[in-house]
Amino acid sequence: MSKILEELVKKGIIDKQQLINYISKTHISKVTIGNLIENGVLEKEVFYDYLIKSIRKGEHPFSIIEKLALEDIDVTDVYKYIAKKLNIEYIDLNSVEIDSTLLEKIPTSILLKNRAIVVEEDDLTVSVIFSDPFDISAQDAIARFFPRKSLKIALAQADNIKDKLIQIETYESLKTYVEDIKKDLQTTGSSEESDESPAVLKLIDLILRSSIMAKASDIHIEVTEKNCIVRDRIDGLLQQRFIFDKAVFGPLASRLKLLSNLDIAERRKPQDGRFSATVAGSEYDFRISTLPTLIGESIVMRILDKSKTLIALEDMGMNEVNYEKFKRAIQTPYGIVLVTGPTGSGKTTTLYASLNAIRSSKDKIITVEDPVEYQMTGIQQVQVNVSAGLTFASALRSILRQDPDKIMIGEIRDTETLRIAIQAAMTGHLVLSTLHTNDAISAVFRMVDMGIESYLVSGSLVAIQAQRLVRKICPYCKTRTEISKKMLADIESFLPEGRELTFYKGEGCKHCYNSGFAGREMISEVLTVSTEIARMIAAGAKEEELTKQAEKEGFITMFQDGILKALDGKTTVDEIFRVARL
Repeated sequence: MSKILEELVKKGIIDKQQLINYISKTHISKVTIGNLIENGVLEKEVFYDYLIKSIRKGEHPFSIIEKLALEDIDVTDVYKYIAKKLNIEYIDLNSVEIDSTLLEKIPTSILLKNRAIVVEEDDLTVSVIFSDPFDISAQDAIARFFPRKSLKIALAQADNIKDKLIQIETYESLKTYVEDIKKDLQTTGSSEESDESPAVLKLIDLILRSSIMAKASDIHIEVTEKNCIVRDRIDGLLQQRFIFDKAVFGPLASRLKLLSNLDIAERRKPQDGRFSATVAGSEYDFRISTLPTLIGESIVMRILDKSKTLIALEDMGMNEVNYEKFKRAIQTPYGIVLVTGPTGSGKTTTLYASLNAIRSSKDKIITVEDPVEYQMTGIQQVQVNVSAGLTFASALRSILRQDPDKIMIGEIRDTETLRIAIQAAMTGHLVLSTLHTNDAISAVFRMVDMGIESYLVSGSLVAIQAQRLVRKICPYCKTRTEISKKMLADIESFLPEGRELTFYKGEGCKHCYNSGFAGREMISEVLTVSTEIARMIAAGAKEEELTKQAEKEGFITMFQDGILKALDGKTTVDEIFRVARL
């Protein structure tokens, strides 16, 4: 139960007995405020009024509204209700044209700091949109730039204001920076010398900010015969962000290498590094990789948000059956629990969520990672350093001498690491790790192929989860759709009996950049290694035999899980076919 839900029960806004009756009747694993409103346990207006009252009293910050999305509540609906109560206007920033001359009267940094944007001015008033209408200090800070005029306050979501301001700043700055870099190149005649130019640093900051604003996971900077192209990976697919003159690539690449402590003169072999930067008030780590190509170098940066909060295991998107299986597996005292899937499928996030669910002051938990992506309190985290001789295998040997209860290995890359992990599991430790396989059952055979005896595999394995990330349908342009007869025939065996077959798609709108998708969610399968399956593994059973036995025990395949999510309106059938194999 969330803190705000506990608070509502404690203050008598939700009747405790009614809540207990609802939980016992529905048998749901996670109760949200949205569920309770939908099922009549809590009145929407009563909750919204309580929220306004507690914010005014200073019991909660206004930013709590953004977190209500985790409680299955439409955040926009809350903003509109608050605006109506305060007798101010709620504004959708995508439908408003901003007068650029007004933005010249007040620094963007002031607007960003106060989460405000000035939209209109007349002889008597200035219209200003705020993300927090109760923040008097923010209103005073903006009013100083418009003396003798009263503020006409409106309300919009904080993220929308921030995105709009960064967008405006980004596109205005782009042309200026590129022109400055080209001038410096003409003056110095060398990309190494021109990387000292302030314009290069500003261009890098602009690229980072625009990619983070677009919620990208990676930034790809590539050189072609004529241009330098910047692309972002958003929800698993690449989208072009900028296109510059080819001449800009040299100083841009050199400066990124300097930031990451790489050799700027080395262009013939790959290099890896990392750097940290504060972008739009938040701290980020960037893992950088360079690769020589025929035309020039390819640069890829992975964005790691330091302020990003850990996702709770119950919010990872597993179906109820898989969640219960996986939760039981990570609560076992010893053995190996594996999470498998391709690069970028959210394996590390699942491992962190698992550690967060099982960590306790009574247990010593040690991790070995490359790199450490989230810093967790109460857990000893080891960073792999190959140049210093600290590999996964050598770190794991040392970890076992530290008397741990639970161990997390970022990735099992070789037989040596796998063998030590199995020895640890057999001697009373719980080991969590990832492995690159296509599905849960093939992980068993991958371990055997790596040279581990089948009796050791069967004796140490507790469970294997395979996962992928599918794009979620944009809630703003979601609409019902029909699927082809051929596709329906292909998925017929995976459809539940007696259920109405309704499918959805996103038509594309301004909120999702016309893609029809916004965000991603996990589809998964969990193979629990039962006594019978362990016996079959030790006896050298084939993949088909293990699959049949697993299905007898209630195994739900990843594809089947995806089809159920498509029926629930979370994603499309096409998306399931794109990422999962039938």
